[in-house]
Amino acid sequence: MNKAASNGDLLNLQHYKKTIAENGFTVINSVFSDEEIESIRKIIQDIDTSKETFRKSEDLFAIRQFLKEIPDIKDLIFNDHIKAIIKEIFGGQYAAVKSIYFDKPETSNWYVAYHQDLTVSVDKKLELPGFGPWTTKQNQFAVRPPLDILENIYTIRIHLDDTDKHNGALKVVPGSHAKGIYRPETIDWTIETEEMCSVQKGGIMIMKPLLLHGSNRTTNGNRRRVIHIEFSDRELPEGLNWSERMN
Repeated sequence: MNKAASNGDLLNLQHYKKTIAENGFTVINSVFSDEEIESIRKIIQDIDTSKETFRKSEDLFAIRQFLKEIPDIKDLIFNDHIKAIIKEIFGGQYAAVKSIYFDKPETSNWYVAYHQDLTVSVDKKLELPGFGPWTTKQNQFAVRPPLDILENIYTIRIHLDDTDKHNGALKVVPGSHAKGIYRPETIDWTIETEEMCSVQKGGIMIMKPLLLHGSNRTTNGNRRRVIHIEFSDRELPEGLNWSERMN
């Protein structure tokens, strides 16, 4: 049975912070108890999936603007452990600025090639120096911002299932987050290494968006449900706002 970590177990947060700075990611297990994960799953299971921000296919179920669409889930997501992690590892001024829920079903053959997360979600399209190109998905504007904004973001991935190499765990290139815009086709595997990030149900992976990451197809018939939340402490240029900013 998976119990959430005690505060004592999470006291070593400076170790995780150092690991993220060096490698671009870290895994912390037992952040949520089995009961907390079950409560989160139940809320997601009972929602109306017909909205524009929901995407459903044989290979993927996704909810964009997840925290906005399901406000009842916020208190469950931001338990004492997550709040301590945000404060100690990220900093006291960090707020959630983007959230997505992914469900790769048992039958999914969804393969994701190596990439960096290079866009942020904003409330409108404005011509601003250093911002672009722009895209629009389900009335949500996404743009590549200046590099310093991307370098400042942290992502938390909350795992609602045990995830390993057999059901689409992320594979990453450690240290690639510190190399700016890194085109996947230019990866030099004579100097780079690949690491598979297994995470237990109730655990989290923290990563920097510039970390090169991808995932393989599911081979063991197990689901992989993940809540992806991005955090920043930056204000955007005047007139432009984060589309999902939430303290």
